[in-house]
Amino acid sequence: MDELLDILDANGKPTGQTALKSVAHRNGLYHRTVHIWFYTEKGQLLFQQRGKKKDTYPLLWDVSVAGHIGAGEAIEAAAVREVAEEIGIQITIADLQKIGVFKSEQQHTTLTDNEFHHTFLCELKVPIEALRLQDSEVEAVLLKSVTAFSEEQLKNGKSELIYVPHDTNYYLEVVESVQRLIKS
Repeated sequence: MDELLDILDANGKPTGQTALKSVAHRNGLYHRTVHIWFYTEKGQLLFQQRGKKKDTYPLLWDVSVAGHIGAGEAIEAAAVREVAEEIGIQITIADLQKIGVFKSEQQHTTLTDNEFHHTFLCELKVPIEALRLQDSEVEAVLLKSVTAFSEEQLKNGKSELIYVPHDTNYYLEVVESVQRLIKS
């Protein structure tokens, strides 16, 4: 869907301008997204396998839920909306725990993706079988222990590209934040 987005400067400050998502991606305009990482009390992360028709990184494993924040839309409201759309469960703003905003600049063959990822953690309180996946966005989901993911992705390097190549510091912050939560 080609939605209208608020455009930011390279420091993440609103410019007062809007553009369609396709224009923002074509011209490398900075914009906001939400990333929601679901975790379990047993120390697992929920990963989604990106849809096979996605423009970028089709069929790679990625953040539980992610999406663009519409023009004028509140960040937390976008997170709640994206969760309902992509995995079919209802959460509230109070369920979200923000861990940071991460700048991401990625050049792809057909687009330039300059985004500020507003990143949240949220406890998964339903069994994975209860999720209703959005066909156009999500191919599959899986739960993986934080420890296994950390060893596989962050310590052993990337011999095979199976995860979306987010910045290592981004992944480290997600892993460390979940580890702190499940220890408390």
